[in-house]
Amino acid sequence: MATIRVFSTPFCPYCITLKEFFKEHGLVFEDIDVTENKAALDEMIEKSEQTSVPVVEIDGQIVVGFDREKIVQLLNIKE
Repeated sequence: MATIRVFSTPFCPYCITLKEFFKEHGLVFEDIDVTENKAALDEMIEKSEQTSVPVVEIDGQIVVGFDREKIVQLLNIKE
């Protein structure tokens, strides 16, 4: 199973939609609230070169935003 980390905020609608997508597909993920964790925010910015959320890390691959097509491809999800 893939290691999935989601850098997000609790008030971001794209973050909420992304996490619901993962739940609908039965995927386990680590939800990292960057509003509460400065070290995680710094890590997200370093890895993605972005300050916006969501940022998803799937087995070391960075996806900025809810890029459904790329996420489906990386996780080999059949839709």
